[in-house]
Amino acid sequence: MPGKNSDIQLPVSALIPPNATLPGLREAAAKCQGCDLWKKATQTVFGEGSGNAKVVLVGEQPGDREDREGRPFAGPAGRILDVALREVGIDRSDVYVTNVVKHFRWQGAAPGKRRIHKKPRASEINACRPWLDAELAVVRPQVLLCLGATAAQALLGRHVSVNQDRGRFVESSLAPHVMATVHPSSVLRSPDSATRHAEMKRFVQDLKRIADLLQEERAAA
Repeated sequence: MPGKNSDIQLPVSALIPPNATLPGLREAAAKCQGCDLWKKATQTVFGEGSGNAKVVLVGEQPGDREDREGRPFAGPAGRILDVALREVGIDRSDVYVTNVVKHFRWQGAAPGKRRIHKKPRASEINACRPWLDAELAVVRPQVLLCLGATAAQALLGRHVSVNQDRGRFVESSLAPHVMATVHPSSVLRSPDSATRHAEMKRFVQDLKRIADLLQEERAAA
């Protein structure tokens, strides 16, 4: 990985190219050492999708599978997201998916076992924020959906409660329409099949509000 043998830690703002494009940002982010997470991560996991996407989905950070493959939402939570998007009629190829933090933060596991996710620190979220701001500046989505509390509070403020505010549009300068909902990994953590089914239904209902909005805007155009 580029920069693995270097101890020089440049702020993210120094890496973002002028007149940035998504390919240019992705290439620059591959060298990012804006915080210490790069030291244990396999690679930077940058956003993925169309630069003309009307919807941007923002999660917390890559997981074990994403870190190995280099793609956001490539693991079990991504499969939940894909199913929910299909159910409301949104093609994943028509959205842009990314994370607040671009490197996987994890704690040690037994040899051969899956590495255990750890929530990113505020300093790591702040260090990585310019990448997300740059992505949003390029894509300029109509709808921004925060997946989970980390993304919602990083983008909308510490006062946001996903449990209380999920599924409703809120005022924000980040996009014309902004919403928060749970991270799809929370569906996987349901204690039993009945709860999992109910949580998946609620998650789909939240995404349906976005699908309905897009349909209304297409009809009005």
